[in-house]
Amino acid sequence: MQTNRIFAGLLAMAMLASTPLTIIAGTHGPDKRPGAVVAKTVTYAVDTEQSTIVWNAKKVGGEHTGNIKLSKGEFVFNGNKLTAGTFTADMTSLSENKGNERVVGHLKNDDFFAVDKNPTATFKVTKLAPISGAAAGQPNYNVTGDLMIKGTTKPITFPATVKLEGDNVEATAKLTVNRLDYDIKYRAAIIGTAADKIIEDTFSLDLKLVGKKSKPM
Repeated sequence: MQTNRIFAGLLAMAMLASTPLTIIAGTHGPDKRPGAVVAKTVTYAVDTEQSTIVWNAKKVGGEHTGNIKLSKGEFVFNGNKLTAGTFTADMTSLSENKGNERVVGHLKNDDFFAVDKNPTATFKVTKLAPISGAAAGQPNYNVTGDLMIKGTTKPITFPATVKLEGDNVEATAKLTVNRLDYDIKYRAAIIGTAADKIIEDTFSLDLKLVGKKSKPM
C-alpha cells in the first residue's frame, strides 16, 4: 500500500509539471491568454509632396495667403488609435499665392520669421483626446501639442479630422496662431511699428497631412 501511495504521488506531480500554466491578466494589464490579439504600434511617414500647409494673414484693407512645405513628419498609431505625431515645416519654402516677392521677402527676413536663423518650425503632439460620437468627416480628435516657431515653443490645442484606411492616413485641421506669442512682428525701419498695428495678431494654418505606413527596417 505504501508503495502504491508513493507511486500515485509521483504520478500526480509529473502530471502537474507537464500541465501548461495559464495566467489571466487583470483589467489593468495586457491580456496574456493564448490567442489574445494585442494591438501593434505602427508608424506612418508623412508624404511631403501630398501634404500641404496653407497660411493666411489679414490686415486692414487686405490679406495674404500662401504655402509652406513639410520637410518630414510621422503619425504613430496603436491599432486604430492615433497615439503620437511629430512634424517639421520648411520655413525657407514659404511662398505667397500671388507671387508677391516683396511680401515673401518681408516674411522671410528679420521683419517677421527670420528664416535664415530659424529655417524650420515644428509641432509635437503631447495629448490626444478622441471625440466621442464624431460623425464621418467631422473632427474626431482634440489635439494638443508643442508648436515651435522662431525658437519659441508654446502649447496649442485644436480639433482635427483623422482618417485611417489600410496603409494610408490623412489628417486635416485648422489652427489659429497668435503671432505675438512667437515674436513675429513687422520691424521694417521707421514705419515698422505703425505698419505692425494694421496687421491682425493672429494668422491661420490649414493643414492636410497625408501619411503612408512605414516599411519595417
